[in-house]
Amino acid sequence: MHPTFSVIFLTTLIGVGQGLFLALFSAQAYGMAKLLPQQDGSFFAVGSFIALLFLLGGLFAAVFHLGKPSYMFTRAWRGMTQWRTSWLSRELIAMPAMMGLTFLYGVFHWFGWDANLYGWEVNGALVSGQLSLTVGILGVVGALGLFVCTGMIYAAIKFLQEWSSPLTVVNYFVLGTASGFSCAAVYAAYRAPELTHFFGGWAIALTVVGLLTRAASLLRNARIKYKSTVQTAIGVRHTKVQQKAMGFMGGSYNTRDYNHGKSFSFLKSVKWIFLLLAFVVPAILLSIGVANTDGNLLLLAFMTQYVGLLFERWFFFAQANHPQNLYYQTI
Repeated sequence: MHPTFSVIFLTTLIGVGQGLFLALFSAQAYGMAKLLPQQDGSFFAVGSFIALLFLLGGLFAAVFHLGKPSYMFTRAWRGMTQWRTSWLSRELIAMPAMMGLTFLYGVFHWFGWDANLYGWEVNGALVSGQLSLTVGILGVVGALGLFVCTGMIYAAIKFLQEWSSPLTVVNYFVLGTASGFSCAAVYAAYRAPELTHFFGGWAIALTVVGLLTRAASLLRNARIKYKSTVQTAIGVRHTKVQQKAMGFMGGSYNTRDYNHGKSFSFLKSVKWIFLLLAFVVPAILLSIGVANTDGNLLLLAFMTQYVGLLFERWFFFAQANHPQNLYYQTI
């Protein structure tokens, strides 16, 4: 498939936003359980607004994937009407829901709206943050749902065998969460250093898990036995069928949108680049940065990882081999 940069930025940016929100909520939940130092509302408010900026950045990038960007605002609702059968429609519902919950989470923390919803008490003292915690739980559900919807858009396409795997959804979740926790470690280093080890430790763990799950998908895709062949494409069972021409002299939508046009050596180079930049180098930088609570080094780790994820997502789209390419092997 031909990688589209608008979709690459969409999926990576919203992944950071979702992961950052999950990191912030984890810190609040741990703080309420007295497992981490509790932070004031402004810490979670500013962090959630940063997460919202990433989500908005992804939404802005998605506009450029449309043939007519103005339709984003005038006809977007039509894309939501097929939610019963379309994962894309479900994503169109889950994304604004996630953004709205992130916004409310930040607002409630900023203004300190901590209504006593459940009457929770610890040692006779009222547990604060019950309203924001409830919104946070809904936000976690929204984030997980958005990860599933985004991943299933591709995993549900059966004829693209490189994508049609549970690992597609798993990788979207793990890589997005890893980058979000890396971002949270940077934020904590400058705002709440006592949380740097918590966020950084999870970022390292998720990066390592991401390396394992992504490597598993690479191994799986390297061993795929394709169901479609030249023989099945044209309905001829002869053992030796060779294509001599495409059937026309110029290019077309089929040759541009369903084929990346790069060499095998180029794809191999991109694979090793993203494995290094998205996993190996960030894990090393995060380890050193967490050990020294070095915000600048953690920022470098996050930026390196995000660039690596851009390469990873490009490779993800380019590796998918559309069966229609059987008709256009020869120019």
